[in-house]
Amino acid sequence: MSKKKVLVVGGTGYLGQHLLQAYYANGNGKNPYDLAFTHHSNLPPKPILDSIPGSLAFQLDLKSDNGFEAISNAFGQPDVVVNCAAISVPRACEIDPAAAHAINVPSSLVHWLQSFKERNTLLIHLSTDQVYEGVKSLYKEDDIAVPVNVYGKTKVAAEQFISDNYSNYAILRSSIIYGPQTVSPVPKSLPVQWIDGALAKGEKVEFFHDEFRCPIYVKDLVNIILALTNQWISEGKQIQLLLNTGGPDRLSRVQMAEAVAQFRGYDMSIIKSVSASSVDRGVRSPPDISMDVTRLVQTLRMNPVSFKDGVGLTLTAEAKQ
Repeated sequence: MSKKKVLVVGGTGYLGQHLLQAYYANGNGKNPYDLAFTHHSNLPPKPILDSIPGSLAFQLDLKSDNGFEAISNAFGQPDVVVNCAAISVPRACEIDPAAAHAINVPSSLVHWLQSFKERNTLLIHLSTDQVYEGVKSLYKEDDIAVPVNVYGKTKVAAEQFISDNYSNYAILRSSIIYGPQTVSPVPKSLPVQWIDGALAKGEKVEFFHDEFRCPIYVKDLVNIILALTNQWISEGKQIQLLLNTGGPDRLSRVQMAEAVAQFRGYDMSIIKSVSASSVDRGVRSPPDISMDVTRLVQTLRMNPVSFKDGVGLTLTAEAKQ
């Protein structure tokens, strides 16, 4: 029996790298999937290729659609596509809304999948908690999406495009993703590591007390995607799913910093609580986009770890690297 094919779009990013490692390791030492991933840069980083031998890497430009033909010719139709590609920095989306829309709304990817005769590919698409307006706590999937910035608007447009034009999909509204560094370090600062580095200096650091999220440990998010992959491959039944994918804790930035300080034994008094309104970030940010993850827990029977435990796992893993 031939291996099932999995394509990770945006495989050199933070989640993409963790996902590729997990797909590769999922077979207890024997890779159970034919793996491929896309990258936007000229060459994929060597550490990624070395860590997942036998995988194929393809350069893909989502703005121009260049690259899909090469994937079709060398890899063929995937059984599962995970779309991690995005311009996910809200301020960058405000600066160039057209580019944000071109990359964050995966119209070219969906059209490519529709070009195959057999319509039997599951599309797992990463969305965001920033589709919510942020005027209440613990949003549910059925709450109306009212994004307040360009990033959130492009993600709502993406969800709508997929649900209107594709038959098998799982859309994951992810909160802040945190966890250990990747095998090929990503350039952006990672949430827990940034907090740890700032507090380690022993000087006062400002954190917002009035913005709330439900951060999710990266390996929990990876396990959610693996569970959806395994369900699709083993059952083959139609999937049209929208899930809030956050951790179990509704936290402000102050509370996140306190969790890191507690694990490290830092002086709590250096955490200075300030209002988000005191800083101009060049983009409107929703104040409370905490999410109810009941549907996630009930659908996949998975319970993401607490932020406190995730911080411990993250910093312990960092110490070993």
